[in-house]
This record gives sequence, C-alpha cells and structure tokens, in this order.
Amino acid sequence: MNPSPNFVNSMLSAVTFAIIGIVIFVVFFVILDWITPYDLWKELNEEKNMALAIVVGAVALGLCIIIAAAIH
Repeated sequence: MNPSPNFVNSMLSAVTFAIIGIVIFVVFFVILDWITPYDLWKELNEEKNMALAIVVGAVALGLCIIIAAAIH
C-alpha cells in the first residue's frame, strides 16, 4: 500500500513547519538571552534561580503559542 500523495504532502508540510517553528523559537530564545543583563543559562543551571525559570518558561510558552498561531 503506497501512501497517497496528499498524505505525503501533508506530512512534509507538517515537518517543514515544525522545523521552522523550532528554529524561530531558538532564535528568539537566543535574543532573549542576549538582551537580559545576565547569563540565563548560568542562572538557571548553576544558581538554580526558580523565579527566573518560571519567567523564562512563561516566555517560552508565549513564544510557542504565537509561532504556532502564525504557522497555522
């Protein structure tokens, strides 16, 4: 049973948009890290700053929702 061309096109589109969304998210996270006055990765991993982790997580979810809505 060969997959229909429509299914293949849909899967290719889904993978393409997922990759584009991930790349956009990573770029925006790097920009967020760049504009903050301290090193986010150090604060999260070494200092265990829970408040910063919650803020960064909320920003990440917000960015993901915006990216998903733009791609959809």
